[in-house]
Amino acid sequence: MNTLKLYGGARSRASIVRWYLEEFAIPYEFVLLDMANGEHRKPEFLALNPFGKVPTIVDGDLSLWESGAILLYLAEKHGQLPAELDRRAIYTQWILFANSTLSNGLFLEATRERETPLLLAPIDRILGEHSFIMGDEFTVVDVAIGSILAYAVLMAKLDYSPYPNLAAYLQRLRERPAFVKSIGSP
Repeated sequence: MNTLKLYGGARSRASIVRWYLEEFAIPYEFVLLDMANGEHRKPEFLALNPFGKVPTIVDGDLSLWESGAILLYLAEKHGQLPAELDRRAIYTQWILFANSTLSNGLFLEATRERETPLLLAPIDRILGEHSFIMGDEFTVVDVAIGSILAYAVLMAKLDYSPYPNLAAYLQRLRERPAFVKSIGSP
């Protein structure tokens, strides 16, 4: 059996995929690329991802890049997506939201002040009703949303105190051993 390989750089979005793999005890080999020395631009890696970006996984004959696509693939492969098409679509919606709308809203300085309350208030309301985004069970959606929220604290210096349910959620995520191992300590 081939071991899944996860390619990433130091301080890259590969940590998101790593969190998921650790959370659900999926065996993998982490291949740390020296991005500063251009390992991600070498022909061997460009054959896996023509854009030279991480994360990228190799699972057997499949090479896949983009953290959201990887999360959806892994969740599907390991039976962690709902069987019903409409419910699966909602998972996909949240993962795409995390990687595009939420990420851009929180990280783009030009629009951050306007977008932050528009994005975080609804999440805070949802988390006032449930422990996790999809209900009371941790899912791949929490990896996608939680990682962006955690990165926004570090990179954009966001303060979640106006959103107490979201702040409590992020604290719960930070205490998960797989989060600590992959994204960082609480």
